[in-house]
Amino acid sequence: MNVAEQPTMQKPTNMYVVAALYKFVIIDNPKVLQADWKQKMLDNDVTGTILVTDEGINGTISGSRWGIDAVLNHIKSDERFTDLEHKESFCEEKPFLRTKVKLKPETIPMGAKVDPNKIVGSYVSPQDWNDVISDPDTIVVDTRNDYEIYIGTFKNAVNPKTATFKEFPEWVAQNLDPKKHKKVAMFCTGGIRCEKSTSYLKELGFEDVCHLKGGILKYLEEIDQEQSMWDGECYVFDDRVAVGHGLEPSQENSRCQPCGHSLIAADLKRPTYLKGSFCPHCFEENGPEELRQKLLAEGYPLQGKRL
Repeated sequence: MNVAEQPTMQKPTNMYVVAALYKFVIIDNPKVLQADWKQKMLDNDVTGTILVTDEGINGTISGSRWGIDAVLNHIKSDERFTDLEHKESFCEEKPFLRTKVKLKPETIPMGAKVDPNKIVGSYVSPQDWNDVISDPDTIVVDTRNDYEIYIGTFKNAVNPKTATFKEFPEWVAQNLDPKKHKKVAMFCTGGIRCEKSTSYLKELGFEDVCHLKGGILKYLEEIDQEQSMWDGECYVFDDRVAVGHGLEPSQENSRCQPCGHSLIAADLKRPTYLKGSFCPHCFEENGPEELRQKLLAEGYPLQGKRL
């Protein structure tokens, strides 16, 4: 089957296709790809961002069915990306306004140098994931950041409480031990962070390390809600804010514009929330002093997540 004949998910033609993609591969001509891919995206009215680095690519793009197919087929026409996999979801409104192809030092910065092309944890399919994380001898780690985990994660998963992925190696040093933690299972939104995090643990001597193939997005796409061990919704980096089972856009969760933190429905009712100005997570930094003093006088707590 050639690239143009590869099957794609079908949705009504009036829906925007959102394609998340990444691949670790040595790239010796990132500037050439940057110009070429951006022009192809512009020619096909595809918006979003692709990062091009020496170690690979990472991005999320959106457009019509034919536009996304045209861009992906063009990328796959390069022999380095013929086996590129991507995950699709759909939305009624355009999730990105601009078209960007950026040159970056890393696909996603972790704060430690690893090479997923050399060593990486084993992959677990969504269909087998429940059995893996139900094993009491397995420590299950959510490698995403705290503001993402806030609105959803797998049951019994460990939250490292990181603000950025660069903090992850320090968390590992303080909380994981290859002699004590014999089985480690990791997951993230689409899989790219786990490529690096499992590679890092393998380099440190952890033997039984695995991660969810395709990430949370693939799990929510393929696993029925009745059999799911996912609790909440999955944070995504576009205007949908979050998606649930079946990758349906969130109807309840939102995002604070100033600080970018995810917000649950209850947050929008707090006195420490004002759309476009501040939320319970950044009120101390962005909220007006007059309101701060008023709430303190009334005994309203200004610290903690669910205020």
